[in-house]
Amino acid sequence: MTSPHAADVYLHGHHESVLRAHRSRTAENSAAYLLGALRPGQRLLDVGCGPATLTCDLADRVAPGEVVGLDASAEVIAMARAEAAGRGVHNVSFQVGDAYALPFADDSFDVVHAHQVLQHLTDPVAALREMRRVTVPGGIVAVRDGDYAGMTWFPASEGLDEWRELYHEVAQALGAEADAGRHLLAWVREAGFDPEGIVPSAGVSCYATPAERAWWSGVWAQRCVSSNFATQASAHGLADEVALELLAEAWRVWGEQDDGWFAVLHGEVLARA
Repeated sequence: MTSPHAADVYLHGHHESVLRAHRSRTAENSAAYLLGALRPGQRLLDVGCGPATLTCDLADRVAPGEVVGLDASAEVIAMARAEAAGRGVHNVSFQVGDAYALPFADDSFDVVHAHQVLQHLTDPVAALREMRRVTVPGGIVAVRDGDYAGMTWFPASEGLDEWRELYHEVAQALGAEADAGRHLLAWVREAGFDPEGIVPSAGVSCYATPAERAWWSGVWAQRCVSSNFATQASAHGLADEVALELLAEAWRVWGEQDDGWFAVLHGEVLARA
């Protein structure tokens, strides 16, 4: 059966610059809010696992418990399997699947985790209800998403201001929510979780050392011209190649600033099923 949300478009896509950012994710830098709730032997589902560096870290935390990584892209699932094999992580498996129709029975997992997923969905509440369905009573659903309006940087840059404005416009054109982080608590409540079992929080990623600035600016300079963000901006008539290249150049200029500083705000929620 085709999902009613099959037309959802992943704004970033899977260009190498995007995957490079995804592969930088670890349990410590991307799921610290969840780690205290993990125990050996738990069964965990990672929805939107991507290339699985984070998934494999979580598998280490719950071993010998089973971990399943799920992603909508068969290409990315192949990368995830290679990552797990290369790291020798044996308690994890991967499959292609739909966040709106998880291919698992009710009450299948102790923990369901989704990192930077809900911001790309046209119906995040429906996905949260599915995550709740496959979580055992008393288990945990853990979600974390960025908030683009909450990002901040120094020094000031008109180019980066324009980049953020365009990002919001592209997300809106796709029916997605660029500022998902601030919405997570409301979405989790709307999905039917008991308010007494919800723990909201926030996290921050910061890029301020020379190496961090070079990496972060390089990733986004490429994404501005080569990723699905660029494709969708053009397809929806929101920016042409010249405008996108100017945004890429703004990122490169920011990355060369000795006092450059960039912070990314993330909303986080742990919710008891």
